[in-house]
Amino acid sequence: MYETVLFETVAGVVGGLALFLYGMTLMGTGLQKVAGDRLKKMIEVLTKNKYMGVLVGAVVTMIIQSSSATTVMVVGFVNASLMSLYQAIGVIMGANIGTTVTAQLVAFKLTHIAPLIVASGVALYLASKKRKHLDTAEVLIGFGILFLGMAMMSAVLKPLAGTPMFEEMLMNLENPFLGIFVGFIITVILQSSSATTGLLLAVAASGGMSLEVAFPIIFGQNIGTCVTAILSSIGASRNAKRAAIMHLLFNLIGTSIFMILIYVTPIIGFIQSLSTTDIQRQIANAHTLFNVANTLMLLPFAGYFVYVAEKILPIQEDEREMKPMKYVDKRIVEETPSIGLLLISKEVLRMGKTVGKSIDYSMDALLNKDMKLVEKVKRKEKLIDLMAHELTVNLIELSNKSLSDEQHAKISVLTSTVTDLERIGDIAEEIAEKAEYMIEENLSFSEDALKDLNEMYDMIDSTYSKTMDAYKSTSLEVIEEVIYLENEVDKLEKAYRKKHIKRLKAKQCSPKAGIVFLDVISYLERISDHSSNIAKTVREAVHDKK
Repeated sequence: MYETVLFETVAGVVGGLALFLYGMTLMGTGLQKVAGDRLKKMIEVLTKNKYMGVLVGAVVTMIIQSSSATTVMVVGFVNASLMSLYQAIGVIMGANIGTTVTAQLVAFKLTHIAPLIVASGVALYLASKKRKHLDTAEVLIGFGILFLGMAMMSAVLKPLAGTPMFEEMLMNLENPFLGIFVGFIITVILQSSSATTGLLLAVAASGGMSLEVAFPIIFGQNIGTCVTAILSSIGASRNAKRAAIMHLLFNLIGTSIFMILIYVTPIIGFIQSLSTTDIQRQIANAHTLFNVANTLMLLPFAGYFVYVAEKILPIQEDEREMKPMKYVDKRIVEETPSIGLLLISKEVLRMGKTVGKSIDYSMDALLNKDMKLVEKVKRKEKLIDLMAHELTVNLIELSNKSLSDEQHAKISVLTSTVTDLERIGDIAEEIAEKAEYMIEENLSFSEDALKDLNEMYDMIDSTYSKTMDAYKSTSLEVIEEVIYLENEVDKLEKAYRKKHIKRLKAKQCSPKAGIVFLDVISYLERISDHSSNIAKTVREAVHDKK
């Protein structure tokens, strides 16, 4: 008899929790579809300062019904260099506020109309074929199922109230540290703090749980939700890992502060006074109060979270190189254009070195089948694009200033050079993609093909190196050498193409590897073309006008 009751209780809780999770996921998915791509754009565009970041984080989390999903999205943006750590911390704090909406909704006790909500969603789904209507139906069905899950959990837990086992369990949870641990573990298992809150509210509805017991569990679930972001940062950039660390620090510090406050201030009494007879509403209010107060207290110290995260994971040399602008300051460009021009020229040279490294990494990745180098090229390409954008914006700003004809000519050279360097960076990424394809398909070049690629790469390396010397020194002799080498590369590309077609006919190379070879020598020839463009632009500006 006892075993049967226990089985029915466990089955009811698991089934109710499954419905709750499914309903929450379905509702969140539907809301995301209704919102479309605007969510990601909102996070990208509207997080220029930490205060706006909090608002965006809260709104997005209310929509997708998951602070973990918002934080994972933020980690992804930081990893892609679309968001700085200073922007990320605001969104992370806002996500914690947004996730409290689920508890507030559940506390409204809409279980009696949940079947009607599901029915209206199903009716809309069956009656219309319009995408917007179907997405709205998904939201309604998910919303209703969420409350049906809550009703099921509450129904099976209610008979337990007053039993010795249930009372003993609650007495054990009066130890706040055990409460934190329980909240943490359940959230890690369920991968959702909202689901843990739903379960907590269901237990509270059955009777016997006090706010004093529930509060530490809320702290634990806030810490537990950090695990998802930490897992998503594995294999990502160090900056993405720092974003996950900031999320964990924020919740650990908030928990530490509130663990003291609940015993030295009348917080619990205040929350209870807002809803004296409704424990579910008290828990929902406690959840909201904790996250809002935590954000208000710690937001002024957002910069310190970034500082501590960078101390835990120190900035490495290759990360310092990933800053788009090292020398250029917008204020200098605006106030002292002549000095700004010198700094931009120095920045373009730095961009040239970055592009050179990208070429080297891409060819090494291809010749040695190194996937780590492929990833390095992809990261470098993002930096090159950012550099090109920042430099172009500053050059446009400079072109509107009062400068000499010689300085305007220099701006023209710099603008053209930035364009060619960006295109060379794009080509290096295309070579890296071919390397990735070779690795995935387990393809290999013949020894003759490898020899030809190495010879052509050596010539390209020399051409590009002399191009950057020509840009730096404006030496006519070096410029002419670049143009000569470019012509030699053209001849080499044609000769190697003919040789390789003969190898393909003789079946000395696999057709797939053969196509990659022909693509790569074409890419290398295009690098020499852009290198020559840079040299010719310098010659035209410096020597042809003399």
